Amino acid sequence: MKIDKKIIEDIKQEAKEHLIKGDSSHDWSHIERVYNSAIKIAKEEKANLDVVKIAACLHDIGRNEEIKSNGKICHAEKGAEIAKKMLSKYDIDERLVENIIHCILSHRNRNNYKPKTIEAKIIFDADKLDSIGAVGIARDFLFAGIYNAPLYTGREKEILKNADNYAYTRDDTALLEYYYKLSKIKDKIITKTAKKVARDRHNYMKEFFERFNKEIKGIL
Repeated sequence: MKIDKKIIEDIKQEAKEHLIKGDSSHDWSHIERVYNSAIKIAKEEKANLDVVKIAACLHDIGRNEEIKSNGKICHAEKGAEIAKKMLSKYDIDERLVENIIHCILSHRNRNNYKPKTIEAKIIFDADKLDSIGAVGIARDFLFAGIYNAPLYTGREKEILKNADNYAYTRDDTALLEYYYKLSKIKDKIITKTAKKVARDRHNYMKEFFERFNKEIKGIL
């Protein structure tokens, strides 16, 4: 089943307007990178490109609400709610809409929804790939800066023992996020195509943070 190209473009523009005021680590450039990665993976994995394109554009549409709530609102759940209302305006087969909503709900690493369709697995992977590698490192420090977190605290491993309490605070350093989340992303990737990319990006990121720690300690 295909979706009209104009509908996809209209949804893309509507999503862009919605996200234009988002934080700089989850802005439209993040959507574009996820979109491009998702299309590349989808072609290899023989997925529905139209579903992947729309889901990539909408996957973070609830992000602003999560930020305003300091993490109390799940952006995936809120995004699915916003997207369902948005998509109801367009002539799209209900089965495709359900798949798109599922992609949005299941793309988050920290909720109870797991990707079941190949399209949802691709959106999950493409989003996670943008969290690692060179871009992932840059976004990690960018996000920490938004919350005025220091470069490092020296207490990262201690804070990890109560990790659920640090998000959206000044303790949310880039180094802590690497320990808590980014270092584990590689093993969560689902599709064969994305796994290859993840290995390379993970190794680059691991090398960076190992050197970062050595420079902090004056070893290098």
